[in-house]
Amino acid sequence: MAEQNVLSVEGLSKRYGERVLFEDLTFGIGRGQRVALVARNGTGKSTLMRALCDLEPADSGRVAFMGGVRWGFLRQEADLDTESTLLDTLYIGDNPAVIALRNYEKELERGAEGPKFQEASDAMDRTQAWNYEARAREILGQLNLHDLSRKIGTLSGGEKRRAALAAVLLEAPELLFLDEPTNHLDLEMIAWLEKRLSSTNSTIFMITHDRYFLENVCDRILELENNQLYSYKGNFTYYLEKRDERRDNAQASKDRAKKVMTRELAWMRSTPSARTGKSKSRIDRFYEIKKEAAIRLQEDPMHISVIPERLGGKVVELHKISCAYGDKVLFEGITHHFKRGERIGIVGHNGSGKTSLLNMILGNQEPNSGKVVVGDTVVFGHYHQLGGKFSEEWKVIDAVREIADYIPLKGGAKLTAAQLLERFLFPKHMHYQYIKVLSGGERKRLHLLRVLMKNPNFLILDEPTNDLDIFTLAVLEEFLLSFTGCLLVVSHDRYFMDKIVEHVWALGEKDISGKNSKSIRNYPGNYTQYRLDRKEQQNIATIAAANAKKAAITSSKTVKGDYSDRLSYKEKFEFDQLTPRIEELEKIRDKMSRELESCNNHEDLTRLGEELGKVSAELDEVEMRWLELSERT
Repeated sequence: MAEQNVLSVEGLSKRYGERVLFEDLTFGIGRGQRVALVARNGTGKSTLMRALCDLEPADSGRVAFMGGVRWGFLRQEADLDTESTLLDTLYIGDNPAVIALRNYEKELERGAEGPKFQEASDAMDRTQAWNYEARAREILGQLNLHDLSRKIGTLSGGEKRRAALAAVLLEAPELLFLDEPTNHLDLEMIAWLEKRLSSTNSTIFMITHDRYFLENVCDRILELENNQLYSYKGNFTYYLEKRDERRDNAQASKDRAKKVMTRELAWMRSTPSARTGKSKSRIDRFYEIKKEAAIRLQEDPMHISVIPERLGGKVVELHKISCAYGDKVLFEGITHHFKRGERIGIVGHNGSGKTSLLNMILGNQEPNSGKVVVGDTVVFGHYHQLGGKFSEEWKVIDAVREIADYIPLKGGAKLTAAQLLERFLFPKHMHYQYIKVLSGGERKRLHLLRVLMKNPNFLILDEPTNDLDIFTLAVLEEFLLSFTGCLLVVSHDRYFMDKIVEHVWALGEKDISGKNSKSIRNYPGNYTQYRLDRKEQQNIATIAAANAKKAAITSSKTVKGDYSDRLSYKEKFEFDQLTPRIEELEKIRDKMSRELESCNNHEDLTRLGEELGKVSAELDEVEMRWLELSERT
């Protein structure tokens, strides 16, 4: 017997004026499935998700949820009360734990006795509400939000987005709607979220451009193309394979239809006497074949071999530059001479100074110390997170032609503004649309085109993959792989970084002492190689710290105290018990650490984390006592 769908959609349609976003969509999502929707920008992905959540009405169709199912929605724009604190936002909603907490506090005020108080206490046990705030702090901590008393109005846009993500994760609904969940997360946060969602029991319906996320989290992908919905039961790799098969089959059908159409066209052009009333069915069939043959398949992008402006011997030189805001130093002493063709990716937690470093290279921000020297032949192309500035009354092609009419290609050919628009998935019918009707992702894509149309020889891309669909990313990657100038990229897209960069600069990494480093650490290779190198260094540091700790304990055995201050009999007995206790606690700590690394269950993670903290604290206390007594032996 087939499992009942958590969500069922029948005949859903939506259009804006003459523009059809989606039409007659029908699909269902089963319990426990982790489904991603992929489509080109402007095809209505976010509109569809809002329609499913009844936040924007569809023109027709029906959306039905399984009876009693709780759902939560993370939208692209955080919708939180600016006067509430971070902690307040986590106590809003119909989460059973939150409801239990409210009822328990109400009964406490009434006197903490009687059957209703007992019911409230039982509900606290049943929903695990006693450690609700601990779970909230754990999630917020992973998202680098530590001060729960901060008001939402004081948070940056990225912090608000992470607060909204924390709220929906803590609510733990049976059905999660996630619209671009990795936006505004750094690489460590994305890895944490990926692991969390991979192990959740919730059903998930998401929109994301993060292809590693699609690969590692999703078990089903829905593709919206030409107003039709295609379903693939598998991860991103499986989807790519089956999509190519579908397109090959569609192309073969199109070719066959063209051959038949050629034959039927000759018949249609024959004398009218040859087309009697008995041939009406054949005439109708001709128009069906003509429609089938005219279908324009969405082809993969062609290779674009551009010739950037000539780059001289001196490119960009950084001489001991630093950046600080008040007493907070983000980085200092950075020195580097860029070479032609360098392709560097920059990683670091939010607030580590990545965007400030880019602005200093561009000359938009002065370093606190040191200097930046830019070569005479350098032509910067800067794609920034906020997108481009366009007149709402411009047409799409006007925005590109304002920069240039064409860019040169290898072999003396030229790529016109219209051709570049088509390569970056703006079909001809969109060239003369007004910018004011474009989606957010389409505007970002247009901003990217304007940057490339300047034909720069030093490209600086600050989060270029945000709000771009996976199809546009494939075009951008193809373009960048043929780009011969310098490339400097800040991105949280691991797939993109793996494919494009050859060096990784890490800003704000913690050193052995646990403090954030103020310099850049340079890792040769792509992002995956950086992660492997960093993990190896962390393992070495951990082993070195453990060895140093053991050496300190061992060396202290030879230290003799004042003979007048010998241990009493009671202290000697205590000292003899400490060594086996230290060994026992170390074994417990190591075992719990291994369990923590392999654990995927959230409740178990919280419990193990708390227990490990207690064991580590006791071990530190016992070791300090051992050192104190050993000095007097």
